[in-house]
Amino acid sequence: MENILETLKKELIEVSEEHALSEIKAKYLGKKGLITGLSAQIKDLPVEEKKTFGANLNKIKNEATSLIEERKEKIEKEILDKKLASESIDINLPSTKVPVGAPNIVEKIVEEVEELLMSMGYDVVDGPEVELDKYNFEMLNLPKGHPARDAQDTFYLKGEELLLRSQTSPVQIRTMLEGKGEKPVRVICPGKTYRRDDDDATHSHQFMQIEGLLVDKNISLSDLKGTFDVIAKTLFGEECKTRFRPSFYAFTEPSVEMDISCHVCKGSGCPVCKNTGWITVSGAGMVHPKVLEGCGYEPKEWSGFAFGFGAERLAMVKYNIDDLRVFYTNDLRESKTFDRKGDN
Repeated sequence: MENILETLKKELIEVSEEHALSEIKAKYLGKKGLITGLSAQIKDLPVEEKKTFGANLNKIKNEATSLIEERKEKIEKEILDKKLASESIDINLPSTKVPVGAPNIVEKIVEEVEELLMSMGYDVVDGPEVELDKYNFEMLNLPKGHPARDAQDTFYLKGEELLLRSQTSPVQIRTMLEGKGEKPVRVICPGKTYRRDDDDATHSHQFMQIEGLLVDKNISLSDLKGTFDVIAKTLFGEECKTRFRPSFYAFTEPSVEMDISCHVCKGSGCPVCKNTGWITVSGAGMVHPKVLEGCGYEPKEWSGFAFGFGAERLAMVKYNIDDLRVFYTNDLRESKTFDRKGDN
């Protein structure tokens, strides 16, 4: 056995090609190989020698297999090295540029607001886009015949009971109903909304709305102001200033318009802010007692605030985009523009 192994080692040193190595492997470890053939001698040995002979034979087989594999790896490496040495690759050649898309800026804005409010303890919730009049209007203090309904320009699907939601406020109503007047509510409701409108540079029949709602005990308008300050400074920079102006919404009382200082002229007046120094970005207010009561919350114990942003509006203000229609195109040139603006 030792003589056979020594002979194998000498032959392996001289081998430099894979086919020659295969022949050596067959010579020693094939069915009729020198090492394999030794197993035929076991039957002729005395019983007391069979065990020792078998163990030694297995040891030789394993060592021979290991030597052949090592030589194989070395030969393969030598072949690869020669190939690499004979071939040259010019890494300075320009690569093929493949056009790729970029995150849509509206989606990016929604994600920014979601991440911020989730860090403040809000849950992101969703609801049906095909909604009942009950949740879209009536429980928001907008009964049938209410003049404020006219401003919604609603898409009705079946009579006056089924419609495409004109706001994401119905999600807030559904969430409060689940609380049964016993649990605090802190949610943000982003989603598509629909209103009859002529599509142009600043209007669309479909748009993304981001609404927030907080209902708890001892909530005041100052809590809303503080929340709005955090949102504004996160989206538009620490130097951004905010203010409230009185307004009217049927489902909040008092109601306010929320403005930010113009990020273009820094409040001095320019065409973007119509020379006022301020830009309106949101409507908000304290949840109307009737809305709270209708959802099971006792107005004397519970209070809350609600606010709403148009995602397209936020994006247009933040990135100085003057035509919202570009948000809904699949032109890669526009995607690259968004990506660049989003990184600035």
